[in-house]
Amino acid sequence: MKRCLDILISAIALLLLMPLFFILYLLVAANLGRPVFFKQTRPGRNSELFEMVKFRSMTDARDESGNLLCDDKRLTRFGRWLRSTSLDELPELINVLKGDMSLVGPRPLLPEYLALYNPQQHRRHEVRPGITGWSQVNGRNALSWEKKFSLDVWYVDNQSTWLDMKILVLTLFKVLKREGISGAESATMKPFEGSKSSD
Repeated sequence: MKRCLDILISAIALLLLMPLFFILYLLVAANLGRPVFFKQTRPGRNSELFEMVKFRSMTDARDESGNLLCDDKRLTRFGRWLRSTSLDELPELINVLKGDMSLVGPRPLLPEYLALYNPQQHRRHEVRPGITGWSQVNGRNALSWEKKFSLDVWYVDNQSTWLDMKILVLTLFKVLKREGISGAESATMKPFEGSKSSD
């Protein structure tokens, strides 16, 4: 049932949002240049790797040694707007249609985090990752990593069609309010370095 809804909703959304998709493509190209899309390998269900795609929201600015600058310095005003409206996430509908992701589920994070999870946190990979999820509607990047993972595992244990519908509706309100976009001390979430406890 969940997969059928993912296919149906993502296909309809991609069709209806195609004009907006095209406009965003042009805006990203004009403001940030090419490539327009940001592609990155992420672990999905059962930790299987896939290529997630988003609209690019940062520049490729580097220091004198050729290293990328920190997120705060690469995130332009346009990029902040794109992220605050969550419009950068629209291409992930393609990942949903392909089966890499679901509309609702724990957000796909970096592959290097896999070795840092404790057994309980690793359970977030028992389901497909989502464009939005329980932790997103309960604080997003304003939450600590431990709290986010706790909410992700709660979702794994309590997932249902009705819960997914609730999360999708709550996501719309969160996007309109633009809440929890940035971490407490940076424009994006600080890297996960492992938990001290096994809870």
